[in-house]
Amino acid sequence: MEVKLWNDKRERDMYENFAELYAIIRATEKLEKAYIRDIIPPSEYEIECQKLIAHFKTLTSTLRDIIPSIERFADTYKMDCPAAINRLVVSGVPATVEHRAAAATSSTTSAAIVAECVQNFITAMDSLKLNMVAVDQVHPLLSDLSASLNKLTILPPDFEGKTKMREWISRLSKMGAADELTEQQARQLHFDLESSYNSFMAALPNSGT
Repeated sequence: MEVKLWNDKRERDMYENFAELYAIIRATEKLEKAYIRDIIPPSEYEIECQKLIAHFKTLTSTLRDIIPSIERFADTYKMDCPAAINRLVVSGVPATVEHRAAAATSSTTSAAIVAECVQNFITAMDSLKLNMVAVDQVHPLLSDLSASLNKLTILPPDFEGKTKMREWISRLSKMGAADELTEQQARQLHFDLESSYNSFMAALPNSGT
């Protein structure tokens, strides 16, 4: 005896779309696992993944009123496909595209932090040249410089500039706000800043090229 899942064409189309959605999620899960295990080349993965994402978006737009939640659909049909749900629902782009975007963002962010460090070095050295030697003038400048150096992940924890700035900040913290550096202290601080700045520039990737 033949059992019909639908009563009319509308219901038949709905179940066919369900089957298509199910197949897309399963295929994406397999593709993600193949990519993670290096079974498929990144270029081939990206092409196939983009196709699946495009099909998924087209199909879910037509099923929006019937399937408000893809996660619930996956649960209903006992689909254990976390990688596919992440790729199709959360990310919406292939992993290779995500990685390129992350690398570009990281590069842009690093460049901005480098510029910030250079500016803070120059500001601190220029301030000493202008005889701005009161603790409440020097301390904020060194704090800003130390903070920007700590944000730059390419510098090791024991980088000269980091350790010297920590030492100076600690020394200034024990003094009063209106206290001033002696001529000898100001000269030493300027020397430490200049030395740290040169070490900083040498530590940057492709420096001198």
